[in-house]
Amino acid sequence: MKTSDFDYELPQELIAQDPIEDRAASRLLILDKETGERKHKVFHEIIDFLHPGDCLVINNTKVIPARLIGEREETGGKVEVLLLKRKEKNIWETLVKPGKKARPGTHLSFGNGLLKAVVQEVVEEGNRLIQFEYDGIFEEILDQLGQMPLPPYITHQLKDKNRYQTVYAKYEGSAAAPTAGLHFTSELLERIQQKGVRIANVTLHVGLGTFRPVKVEDVTQHHMHTEYFQVPEEAAKMINETKKQGGRVICVGTTSCRTVESAADENGMVRAMEGDTSIFIYPGYHFKVLDCLITNFHLPESTLLMLVSALAGKEQIMEAYQEAVEKKYRFFSFGDAMFITDDLEVDVDE
Repeated sequence: MKTSDFDYELPQELIAQDPIEDRAASRLLILDKETGERKHKVFHEIIDFLHPGDCLVINNTKVIPARLIGEREETGGKVEVLLLKRKEKNIWETLVKPGKKARPGTHLSFGNGLLKAVVQEVVEEGNRLIQFEYDGIFEEILDQLGQMPLPPYITHQLKDKNRYQTVYAKYEGSAAAPTAGLHFTSELLERIQQKGVRIANVTLHVGLGTFRPVKVEDVTQHHMHTEYFQVPEEAAKMINETKKQGGRVICVGTTSCRTVESAADENGMVRAMEGDTSIFIYPGYHFKVLDCLITNFHLPESTLLMLVSALAGKEQIMEAYQEAVEKKYRFFSFGDAMFITDDLEVDVDE
């Protein structure tokens, strides 16, 4: 299986640069994973395709304003630091630009000295371990100085930080948003629950590896990044009961999918647990828990495109993407959504 098998043509103008005003007004392409049949809807209509007894799994991670712009104290040269993962209280693994000028011992300053840092060492993939120095509470300083770490394909400035958060974001720790969840409003989630659909909360802190390209031609040789995840007891119980009672487990986003699949045993029973996962899902993978998936449209040759292809088949996904391009859907983080399901029948409340 080649990485190039997952390539497709995407006109630049279809990459969404800004979130639309109404989260739930995005377009929704519904794909039947069994037959390949497709329907075109508006996102808030997804409720018509959910059944009482289903379980929606959402990732309640919160994006931190992890992009810091500062300067090197020795020269005054500009530096950009992206926080990836907290290693200790004041030590973070980071991505620094320009990396060549951020050797161990380099002193950095942000916000006219409100936040200072020293580069400690260079680690895997050229990332830097940085120790921060400050007075007060780090999170408050970060909120004041940091910017949302938008993906590189988004060139517009984000006017409202909250638009790169889901309405249910709770636990800080992500370097990127679980973007499939951006389409939900509190009102829509409430209506979904009233219909008899359960909502299970899990956490996976999205790392920047999400945007790293696959650099090997043989898909199986790709090394997946690790991300921290947690499945609480309540969520595990809810998911297992849903399966037992014949309901469907519908994951909101690839991060929720990777979380439940990481926490499942060989029999598909989800365990309450936390830890790091580097699960890599590509065609040939047997899903142990997930039945259906709500997701966005993903980058060509990405691990996320491989994951959705594992669920619905590469040919069907590529045909759906081609149709989405022809119908001018909006792509990537602020773009439109796709629901990969096993049932295109509408289930409207009487």
